[in-house]
Amino acid sequence: MAKFRRTTRALVAALIDDPFYQSITVDCGVDIDARCSVLARYFEYSLEEAERTGRCIVYEDPTVGAAAWLLPRTAEVAMAESAAKAAYLVELLGPRGWDHYRRIIEFMSSRSAPLVPSGAWYLTIIGVHPEAQRRGIGEGLLWPTLAEASQAGAYAFLETFRPRSLAFYERVGFARVAEFAEPTAKAQYALMRRAP
Repeated sequence: MAKFRRTTRALVAALIDDPFYQSITVDCGVDIDARCSVLARYFEYSLEEAERTGRCIVYEDPTVGAAAWLLPRTAEVAMAESAAKAAYLVELLGPRGWDHYRRIIEFMSSRSAPLVPSGAWYLTIIGVHPEAQRRGIGEGLLWPTLAEASQAGAYAFLETFRPRSLAFYERVGFARVAEFAEPTAKAQYALMRRAP
């Protein structure tokens, strides 16, 4: 899993303080190096998954950032991907981290299901290294896939625990659909959707 190693460092720097990622790395305790290592491996797996079954957009300088999308999959592919990811994350995250991940995903999935149209494209990760933010790079990472989704007549959606990101997502056409208090991460998050 060395292909995205330089990019994962940017994602760790951009997202390490996100309540979701803090919650799933709980088994690292206060060891920041361990937390960074676990998150780098998590992001590397996620980028590879997006490359296999969605869209993985890496900035021209891979140390700057990336966006990972999951697109609709057949039931067979979804089941195989889910089983492989669970096996990987159980080992990577540790018992409490895996339990947190599973509970957060179940909570969020149950809330998004009635609010997101079937066949929607899911923006699962976007991150730009803090030193490169506020230069339009994030929007540049999103536009190609958003244009492709629109051309395909597909909705796009995302969930974010970061209130300061809301305006960014609104600039590229997402609208807040709902907000929820997620009990495991103990944080509010917004569900956002973009029409084709």
